[in-house]
Amino acid sequence: MAAEAGGGGGGGVGSETGRVKRRLHRADDEHQGENEEDMFPVTRRRGGRNYRGGKKVTSTSPWMIGVVSLLGISVFLLLLLALGIVSLPIGSDAPKIQTVDHHFVDEHEKSFIENGDVRKREDQWTEVLSWEPRAYIYHNFLSKRECEYLIELATPHMVKSTVVDSETGKSKDSRVRTSSGTFLQRGQDKIVRTIEKRIADFTFIPVEHGEGLQVLHYQAGQKYEPHFDYFNDEFNTKNGGQRIATVLMYLSDVEEGGETVFPSAKVNISSLPPYYDQLSQCGKNGLAARPKMGDALLFWSMKPDASLDPLSLHAGCPVIKGNKWSSTKWLRMNEYKVY
Repeated sequence: MAAEAGGGGGGGVGSETGRVKRRLHRADDEHQGENEEDMFPVTRRRGGRNYRGGKKVTSTSPWMIGVVSLLGISVFLLLLLALGIVSLPIGSDAPKIQTVDHHFVDEHEKSFIENGDVRKREDQWTEVLSWEPRAYIYHNFLSKRECEYLIELATPHMVKSTVVDSETGKSKDSRVRTSSGTFLQRGQDKIVRTIEKRIADFTFIPVEHGEGLQVLHYQAGQKYEPHFDYFNDEFNTKNGGQRIATVLMYLSDVEEGGETVFPSAKVNISSLPPYYDQLSQCGKNGLAARPKMGDALLFWSMKPDASLDPLSLHAGCPVIKGNKWSSTKWLRMNEYKVY
């Protein structure tokens, strides 16, 4: 009996102990599950909606992600276009020159533009004519059509050329200069503006520092005696300051004579041009540039230290045979105001 009683009491204790252990195991499992939810965000679905840890979770749909991505790419491309990093492709059959606003041009310019690209030039290159004075030749600076255009534009307005009176600043007649000429307004039309912009690019002197183009015509026997382009008086430097450089553009070929010669230039055998034997006697009296349609002669009236250069003395040799057309652009130290 005692043994039976002892066996029944031990069974009751064992049952109770088992129940306690099972409750502890369930508590551990629940606690571990809570920790895992905190550590690993597991999403559960209830009725087609997402929940995590009993809370509703909102998800982003794929099409919304696509729309946001496209908007971002579009903004990025627009930014690149605005900064000029990329550009839109343009067909190779685009016109060579821009459409001209005919409100600002006359009939001459219209006809030249309609008949072809007025700016089409042959191969260009530069040549050092002299270092003392500084003088350079830009070959094919103007196109044939640009030369013809300037001549046609100036022809109806040509008058006998004059020189500037150093005392009064006014023009006066002189036997020193026997050509005829006329002035064009700076920026007069699109073609003139194009040429003036090209001069500014060549010389690194702003367009606003230039006087208006002067077109000159020399017939047989006409000339321009040696002279300086800079001024020795204060009157002529009030507007724009001193003339610092000259660009002389040849608008026609000359059969014989008509050279631009620098009689005071420092010359040696190696500096003589290859066409020296073809020069007139006047052209051999120094260092000379031979007139050729489209070429431009740039020479400086001032030295790099801003002092006047007496070696820039130059002359237009007499035309012996043919006609000489040229156009001159004088460039000032400061802005030259056009009134």
